[in-house]
This record gives sequence, structure tokens and C-alpha cells, in this order.
Amino acid sequence: MSRLLAVGPALPGVAHPQSEITDTIGPLLTPSPSKRAVLRRLHEASGVRTRHTALALDEYAGLTSFGVANDHFIRVGTDLAEEACRTALDAAGLAPEEVDFLLFTSVTGIAAPSIDAQLVTRLGLRTDVKRLPSFGLGCVAGAAGIARVHDYLAGHPQDVALLVSVELCSLTLQHGDDSMANLVSTGLFGDGAAAVVMVGDAHRAGFPPVDGQSGDPRPGLPDGAAQGVEVLDTRSRLYPETADHLGWTIRDSGFGIVLSAGLPEVIAAHLAGDVKSLLAEHDLATEDVGTWVVHAGGPRILDVVRDSLGLDEADLRLSRESLAAVGNLSSSSVLHVLAATLAAREAYPGRRLAAPRTTDGRHGVLMAFGPGVSAELVLLRLPASPLEG
Repeated sequence: MSRLLAVGPALPGVAHPQSEITDTIGPLLTPSPSKRAVLRRLHEASGVRTRHTALALDEYAGLTSFGVANDHFIRVGTDLAEEACRTALDAAGLAPEEVDFLLFTSVTGIAAPSIDAQLVTRLGLRTDVKRLPSFGLGCVAGAAGIARVHDYLAGHPQDVALLVSVELCSLTLQHGDDSMANLVSTGLFGDGAAAVVMVGDAHRAGFPPVDGQSGDPRPGLPDGAAQGVEVLDTRSRLYPETADHLGWTIRDSGFGIVLSAGLPEVIAAHLAGDVKSLLAEHDLATEDVGTWVVHAGGPRILDVVRDSLGLDEADLRLSRESLAAVGNLSSSSVLHVLAATLAAREAYPGRRLAAPRTTDGRHGVLMAFGPGVSAELVLLRLPASPLEG
């Protein structure tokens, strides 16, 4: 078991209204008035109200080179990653030099040395920190990152781990691409980053000293009530023969979107069985889950999750709010929803974030979907608030 102590979300610049973004990029995608009318309708139906962008909107007209776009990714992405990490570490009450393992993920830019290497100096991490950069998991990587860090901490129960996600989707803009997939995606995806601090179950940060004592009077053993979110279990799924539904085509100009209208149906065909299988191993059913932390992939993805699992619309409120406020942040998306979930629980202690269930409501399921098509599920147990006893 591992414990998730804090999440640090980060966003670049200011929030731009969706209509302003549409007006800016429309002429860059197509000269056709009819295609721009389609673009506007698609953007209006995306469930997105505002988005943050890595660059000022007037800079995207000149963004025609993959090299230039990737330079912006490294510059802006490293700054955002540092901000997210500092926020998460401060919230967890841990210093950068205490981090033992760093997992970095992105699918919207590349770098060698990777951004995680830059963070060692930026944050003051130890030079012997273990690093693992990841590319290609896409939107699923926020959930998969938590799962893989959980796996690492199972073998290193006294360690501190840091998961970092950076996604600058706007920098993948493809000029002159008026395909339906690109018209949809340019209205859906946003820019952002997030960091998550996790510890193994033998690390004392998960068990603060009693009555404000400093230090650990019983070395190696917890002496206070457990804190943080327990990561109980995970599941990874890859659905065969679905690779053409989501991903990139790599072009001279950068990353071209692959996005199929059939993606929601792929998820609908498998999700309920996958979730029920995970829960059954812990003698749980969907009715026992009080919190659903769902990747804000888009309105149709959220509808499929709701309908497949028989959830209430209230179960997905924070996911839809995240989609509306910042768009689909790819791998960072589910981590922003997780941050909002924990903040809502802190603001309203004792309040279940979903409809009343048959158990104490403290179990949660975090999920995301990505290229492959793949899905990652994480079973959580949220801490009891003082009002819950």
C-alpha cells in the first residue's frame, strides 16, 4: 500500500474564453467559411468554457515548426513542472531533498535531457534521485503514473515519490489541418501540469506524530492517525485492435491528432466489467464507492462513464467543472480533478462527494483512458474527516 499526500496543479497564463480561442485558430486551420462554421459548432459543444494556453494567442500564427514548438514546450513546461512540484511538496510538508523517486510523463513534447532532469537542479533534488521519464501513454498517464508509483513504493515502503505531468496541447497545433479530428481536438484540449507526492506505508509522513510531537518516538513505526489518501489497488487494461482510435501521427510539422468518433463506444464496451472486477477483489460494488475521480476527456467520455457504471450526474460534477474551466489536459486532467476532489473534501469535512452509498463512502475510484486504447483504474480510500470519526 502507498499513501498519496498532496496534489499540486499548475496552469500557464490566464484563462481565455473558448470563443476567443476559436476565433484565433480558425483561420490557421482552414480558409473555408463553411469549415469554420463547423469548427465553431464543435467548439461550442465541447463542454469547454475557458482554457489556458502556453503562449499568447497571437503567437500561434507563427507556430509552424515542430522545433520551435518543442522549444516552447521545454521552456514553459519546465517552469510549470517546477511550480506544480513546489506546490505539492509544500502541501505535503516535505522538502525536495527527501524525494527518492521521480516519474515524469508527457505526450505533447520531448526533451533530452528530459524535464525531470532539469527539475533536479531547479528544485534542489538529490543527485541520486531515481528518475523515470515516460512518453506515449497520453491521457491515461495521470492515472497510470499513480499506479506505477504505487508499484514502486510497494518495494520501497520508506521512500518518497513524486509524479509530474506536463501537457501543453496547444503547442501541437497543426496549421492547415481541417480534418474532423483536428477540428474537434482544437476545441477540447488545454494546457496544464500537475505533481503528486506519494509515500510508502512505512514512511512517517503518512503518520504524523501525536499531539504535535516532533520526530518519531518509535523509529520505523507510525505513531499518529494515518493521513493522506490510501492507494489500495490498481488495474491496467489494453483493448486489442483499437490502436486507430486515439494517438498521434508524427509529421514533419509535429504531432497530428488521431481521434475516432468510436472511442466512447470502445470504453463503453469494457469499462463496467473492468471496474466491477477490481472492486470485487475487495468485496466492493459500484454502490460502495463514494468518490469517482474521472479524467475529463470530453462530454461523450463522461456520459459513457456515467451510463456504463450507473452513476449519478453529481458523481461527475468535478470532472465536468474541470473540463469547462481548463479543457482536457491530457495526462494532467485526472490529477486536476483529484486536486479538486481533495479540496472539496477539505472544504466540507464529512461530506461525501457523491450520492449516499451503502458503506462509509470513503472508497474512491480514479480512472483515465488513453491511446491503445488503454484504461487505468486506481482504487483509493480517502481519510476519515473529524466529523466521520
